[in-house]
Amino acid sequence: MAGLKFRVLLDTEKDTEIFRDILIKDTDSFEALYKAVISSFRFEGDQMASFYISNDSWDKGHEISFMDLTYDDDSIDSPAAVMKDAIIKDFIEEPDQKIILVYDFLRMWIFLIELIGYEKEGPEKPEMLLAIGMAPPEDSKSAADNEMLFAGESDGDEEEDEFGFNEFDDEFGDDDIAGFDEYEY
Repeated sequence: MAGLKFRVLLDTEKDTEIFRDILIKDTDSFEALYKAVISSFRFEGDQMASFYISNDSWDKGHEISFMDLTYDDDSIDSPAAVMKDAIIKDFIEEPDQKIILVYDFLRMWIFLIELIGYEKEGPEKPEMLLAIGMAPPEDSKSAADNEMLFAGESDGDEEEDEFGFNEFDDEFGDDDIAGFDEYEY
């Protein structure tokens, strides 16, 4: 069983690089890779997460989720694979395959994973070969940091409701609907 060497870069707003090199058997599951990544950055591993097979532009492709969330939906063309059942070598399409791991969908920790090498033999269990940079504490990033992702940009003239959304999310103002009576037909 061959070994795959992955470089895992933690995507942060800081100017410092924080990454880990992990060696894992090509026949291991994505669940084993997930546990190796999360433990190498000293995260708890108690949040939802998904891998996305990526390309050179780091676009999200096929999803490999932590658990099956499809609820037997027949309308889905290609349901997401589940980490415990997805074998890593089955998803390696390029010699420098890129994979994105999103951990904790509220805090949005993003790990950029790139295949950087091959070994003739893989280790019995995943190994961290190299650690560069100090990983921030898992709780150092709050869900509020990502508020702008969901609230959108506002010019400050419109009132927002308690959830950060504008009451009317269209191009009409109060003057446009002044003569409208909702009970007249």
